[in-house]
Amino acid sequence: MTETTSTATGISQAATQTPISGAELAAAANGAASTVSDIAPAATKLASAATDIAPAAPEITSALIVDATLWILIGFSAVTWALILIKGIQHLRISHHNRIYGKKFWGASDFQAASALQGNDGPAARVAEAGFATLLEADGGTTTHDLEHTGDRQELLDRRLRQQMQKERSALESGLAILATVGSISPFVGLFGTVWGIMGALTSISKSGSASLEVVAGPIGEALVATAVGIAVAVPAVIGYNFFIRRNKVIWAFLDDFSIDFVHLALKTAFLIKRQGSSTVASSHYNEQVTRKPVLKTNHDELQAEGAQI
Repeated sequence: MTETTSTATGISQAATQTPISGAELAAAANGAASTVSDIAPAATKLASAATDIAPAAPEITSALIVDATLWILIGFSAVTWALILIKGIQHLRISHHNRIYGKKFWGASDFQAASALQGNDGPAARVAEAGFATLLEADGGTTTHDLEHTGDRQELLDRRLRQQMQKERSALESGLAILATVGSISPFVGLFGTVWGIMGALTSISKSGSASLEVVAGPIGEALVATAVGIAVAVPAVIGYNFFIRRNKVIWAFLDDFSIDFVHLALKTAFLIKRQGSSTVASSHYNEQVTRKPVLKTNHDELQAEGAQI
């Protein structure tokens, strides 16, 4: 390019000079032509290299996007099956503990004996412990005078039972939002990878210049794998979500019935629960009163006898 500019400058200067010989003009024209002939092959090589690189960029990009989509779906699948396993074990333990505590609670001799049950676990046991703790707090006079403890004993008991049930519900619903999200977006993630894969496949087909079945089937089939994987990831997530939602409703109905029965049993005892050891103190106090009565009676008889003698 520099040589061409200098040559053109030389020609323009030669044209402004007077007189100009024909030999000088011919020499300048031959120099410019040789310079252009040298530049033309280099420009042709650059254009061909750019033409070869341009189709390769979409192919590399589409391959990376499809691979990234497949890895994301594999991660979704691992998270889904881990949550299904964890939630399954959780529900098995909950059902076992609720069954055992239900037998102990309804097998107790009375409400006072049920409050003395120890070493229990599970949602039903925690709800019952919250209720018994509320009744003991109200019976012992340790209730503070604030908004949380306003109301009579029944209102306070209902509030505490409802709060504990909400805690149990939150624990049961943990992780279900992830299953719902995976089940909803996995097919669309797979479809996104398929679209990019088909775009790359069509670019390759147009570059090959052939539209036969052998050329078309391979790239497009590979692109459709992403959609198949997305559906395969979404199906277990949706099934697990619906199953655990149903199990949560069953457990919640059981806890609701149990809390209602608990309030009715507490109502029969006037919402009073004796602390452990209070019955022993009361019996000893009663025995002391019984032993004191004959002494008083004896002293009274002695006084009557002395008065008669007088």
